[in-house]
Amino acid sequence: MKTKTVFFCSDCGYESPKWSGRCSSCGSWNTMVEAPAETKVKSGGVLASSRMPKNPPELLSSLGTDDEIRFPTGFEEFDRVLGGGAVRGSLVLVGGAPGIGKSTLLLQFCGKLGASERILYVTGEESKRQLKLRAERLGVKTDSLYVFAETDLNEIIAAVGDTKPDVLIIDSVQTMYNPELTATPGSVTQVKDCTMAIMQLAKGSNITAFIVGHVNKEGAIAGPKVLEHMVDCVLYFEGDRSMAYRILRAEKNRFGSTNEIGVFEMGDSGLAEVKNPSEMLLSGRPLNSPGTCVTCVMEGTRPILAEIQALVAPSGFNVARRNSNGIDYNRATLLLAVLEKRGGIAVGNCDAYINVIGGLELTEPAADLATVLAIASSHRDKAVGNDLAAVGEVGLTGEIRSVDALNQRLAEIVRLGFKRCVIPAHVRAEIKAPKGLELISVKNIREAIAAVLA
Repeated sequence: MKTKTVFFCSDCGYESPKWSGRCSSCGSWNTMVEAPAETKVKSGGVLASSRMPKNPPELLSSLGTDDEIRFPTGFEEFDRVLGGGAVRGSLVLVGGAPGIGKSTLLLQFCGKLGASERILYVTGEESKRQLKLRAERLGVKTDSLYVFAETDLNEIIAAVGDTKPDVLIIDSVQTMYNPELTATPGSVTQVKDCTMAIMQLAKGSNITAFIVGHVNKEGAIAGPKVLEHMVDCVLYFEGDRSMAYRILRAEKNRFGSTNEIGVFEMGDSGLAEVKNPSEMLLSGRPLNSPGTCVTCVMEGTRPILAEIQALVAPSGFNVARRNSNGIDYNRATLLLAVLEKRGGIAVGNCDAYINVIGGLELTEPAADLATVLAIASSHRDKAVGNDLAAVGEVGLTGEIRSVDALNQRLAEIVRLGFKRCVIPAHVRAEIKAPKGLELISVKNIREAIAAVLA
């Protein structure tokens, strides 16, 4: 008998009886994949049952909050991203590029938790001896860590029932499979089914589960988008493999903010926390060099200083080249257009390259003013000065608009030794200038360029 198949969208999980080049639900192209149809049980009308549920509903007002459901992971940076620590009974998805350090982070996490928690580490990509060798290299020593090299979902559930762990780690979900399904491991059906089983296991047994997810060539977690909707937290481990620094960022968090980041440094003995990321990102900054400016962005509740570099040179082609790293490309081209139209600097016939040092991704508009000053500095071949920082959003008319948490940003700027800071003239809150910091208030980018590069 031929197995009936349907087509799923790998981005949003939309189901269709036939293939199409474009998903009719989310509009993505070439995301429809074939998978066996799920067997549905027919019901004869209205469902009725006299059976009592295993977990009967309870009144919200009757639930107590005395028990502490969070526990520290041993990494302060990890706790920050999770919202103050891991939550009992939660399901956390950790994604990132191959070789970025996902398995290293979780194995070191096991070493720190081993003194207080029972842990089961399920690996579908390594043997037990390979995991042992990596643990010895990282200095992970604990008597509460159980290792299980298996990909069969039923065997994993049986192992969880046998060891009764407090923390479960699945590395990775794309290697797990349910033998009752005919789909291959890593397919949409298998990933959805395995994740759902792990989620029910975590919620029912109050186990904190971490699952590792591979990413596709676009940088998103491989598999259906519904995978991210099922879990409680989605963490992305980012960074350039050629650099030592890694950034852990929360894309989704049901128990905390999604704006926090954790910074780690990859060394010979594994990952080490970076308690002062601003100092790390500014290390090696060139002295009195044109085309560089420092700004302060807010990552959750933490202010971080970032160095923005720009290189502007006459173009040898009819169409000037544009390239940006760490800043959205469309935002960069917008700022170049505003700089030429409202700032009086002709960059239309120049190639422009913009880069944020340290692999940091700047999504906050507070970095606009520093980006404009870095481009203008490179164009005029004149340095803005090593003691200057800039914070402000740039509008389409060239005006400098206020940003939030300005007092907190200024405190971080003066703490790192800066003496001057360019800020918007119109601010939304009362500004308390830190001692030793000169504030340069500007209304538009013309005033900012004149005050810094005159």
